[in-house]
Amino acid sequence: MRVLVAEDLYLLRDGLVRLIEAFGHEVVATAATGPETLDALRTWRPDVSVIDVRMPPAQADEGLRAALAARAEMPGLPVLILSQHVEQLYARELLADGSGGVGYLLKESVFDADQFIDALERVADGGTALDPAVIAKLLSGGAPDRGLQRLTEREHAVLGLMAEGLSNQAIARRLFLSEGSVGKYTTSLFGKLGITDDDNTNRRVRAVLTYLENN
Repeated sequence: MRVLVAEDLYLLRDGLVRLIEAFGHEVVATAATGPETLDALRTWRPDVSVIDVRMPPAQADEGLRAALAARAEMPGLPVLILSQHVEQLYARELLADGSGGVGYLLKESVFDADQFIDALERVADGGTALDPAVIAKLLSGGAPDRGLQRLTEREHAVLGLMAEGLSNQAIARRLFLSEGSVGKYTTSLFGKLGITDDDNTNRRVRAVLTYLENN
């Protein structure tokens, strides 16, 4: 797996490179500013990128903007965004195109190497990976739409774990259910949310986006 690492802090950037390579993946390029990140994304088109939200020159959201600009040019380009704090808007913007291959994790998650690499690989495969802290923040307020109100408690639990990026198999382990039961819950919640089977759209991403937009 070819990986780009975009982080302005040298020690964290070097640590990410070493961690990723220790798990057998290749870091093809690094970047330390927003413009460098966008140039590297265009040049290398990596299998997945790890990108800090706040980067020079303004230390605002240059990393995120670079990722979104690259995905606009190359739809579905996998990016995993790292942030010091939870920003609800970032998660929504990343998922807005409905194409998958996106992740949003807090930087502290890097300290759990297995969890971080698992998230990175899920994003590279076109899935989603949202930090549980992001989900908790998004659930802290707001009223769900009528579709979400129709979901059962178990369907809400399945959708929440789906938002974290877990597969049906992983959700089954977390909720102590059979994988077949989880499949039935996902089919049911897709129906209640009005999400039809469309080859051009990732149904799981659409469900997660509905979840984020209404919490």
